Amino acid sequence: MWKLLAFLSAVFAAFTSIFAYGMKNIDSTLATAIRTVVVLALAWGIIFANGNIKGIKDLTATNWVFLILSGLATGASWLCYFKAIQMGEVSRVAPIDKLSVVFTLILSCLILHEKLTIKTTIGSVLITVGTLLFL
Repeated sequence: MWKLLAFLSAVFAAFTSIFAYGMKNIDSTLATAIRTVVVLALAWGIIFANGNIKGIKDLTATNWVFLILSGLATGASWLCYFKAIQMGEVSRVAPIDKLSVVFTLILSCLILHEKLTIKTTIGSVLITVGTLLFL
């Protein structure tokens, strides 16, 4: 199931890039703020529909710290991404953004002490080389 969800994430991310094209004539920060409100409404709607609001009382201080850090990183990513799309071509910005896969693998080793396999290393090199071809 996680593979299906990861695939759907990639599909929705692709549509996010395509739909961002329609934001070329508005301030990217304003566009990000409006999109965030939509995401917020969708997420809270799902929480209330599923009855998962009860889980909020179980969050630890560590959970809150990492949720806040993740939110800040997401916001910074979106702000940079949509500004880049305004300034450049979607077909060139999106591949560079996908270097996040390589950065995630590096950070997972450095911070989470996960092990890189030879297959993962080769994949990371190929992603990097592929991205460089788009520049």
